[in-house]
Amino acid sequence: MSTSTVPPPAGVDLGRLGAWMDEQGLRPGPIEGVEPLSGGTQNILLRFTRGGERYVLRHPPVHKRANSDETMRREARVLAALDGSDVPHPRLIAACPDPAVLGSAFYLMEPVIGANPTVALPEAYDDPGWRLELGLALADSAAAIGAVDHVAAGLVDLGRPEGFLERQVTRWASQLASYSELDGYPGPDVPGVEDVGQWLDANRPTRWEPGLLHGDYHLANVLCRVDRPGVAAVVDWELTTIGDPLLDLGWLLATWPDDGDASVPLAGQSWAGLPDRRQLVARYAERSRRDLSAITWYEVLACYKLGIILEGTHARAHAGLAPKETGDRLHATTLGLFRRAHALMST
Repeated sequence: MSTSTVPPPAGVDLGRLGAWMDEQGLRPGPIEGVEPLSGGTQNILLRFTRGGERYVLRHPPVHKRANSDETMRREARVLAALDGSDVPHPRLIAACPDPAVLGSAFYLMEPVIGANPTVALPEAYDDPGWRLELGLALADSAAAIGAVDHVAAGLVDLGRPEGFLERQVTRWASQLASYSELDGYPGPDVPGVEDVGQWLDANRPTRWEPGLLHGDYHLANVLCRVDRPGVAAVVDWELTTIGDPLLDLGWLLATWPDDGDASVPLAGQSWAGLPDRRQLVARYAERSRRDLSAITWYEVLACYKLGIILEGTHARAHAGLAPKETGDRLHATTLGLFRRAHALMST
């Protein structure tokens, strides 16, 4: 059994991890150079080396959620299925679905050489031309996800595409209503939320083609290339499912910054040079055979769904379960998303 040369980080027994890696036939040796990585979720991400190979461990948080194990299993399953596809993604090395090893399901993937556009960008992205290509590459990657043959990839049972669009408003309206169970939360102060839900139900597309979707597709969930402008990998596949892939494009549009918008900073750089929404839609259309005639509906749905998700943190902040500053900031983002939804509905 291999042992670690460093103290184990909270939530991960490196000795047990090394023993499991031996069982998988991976290169033996001590686990070295353990480095925690930041990410967009509360999951544990650790980069380390062993036997001259580099790994990234993805593991649920110490206080895992009720669905954390299933989430890890789903993510690993999707990453395995994407092998050989046109979707840029971290390559899966090995996965452990059994919580008995480390207390939770987990998996190992290859490190990706790349940078999060909202955290740190190489100096080359000072060039507006690089930023233009980066934005178009995000549209390309979204189209590639939607083009995956999920049946051939063995993902047919990953979600419930039947009635996917029909149940969206009901599902998220119920989520919003559930926040009132939190002590101290006065209820949602989000003007027009019912109007948006009614508009979505009244204008819902009647024809669409099921496929794979990421579920949380935006700038913070990609790593950009460092050698040339482009996407190195799409990460954080927690919300992946089989549904309508156009929601990924709608999500990208809903979270795309306007000129001068500093709410989602591009690693401290100017947004100048990024493509506008029309260019993103046009690029997606070049890469996909899907019908984009109702793309405004998908952007409104993304505003509605994401706004309600973020309002949950605002509600938890009222209950003392999240920092007030974070709750206030995300509530402001929710209001902005619903303003955008109303503007789109009137076009």
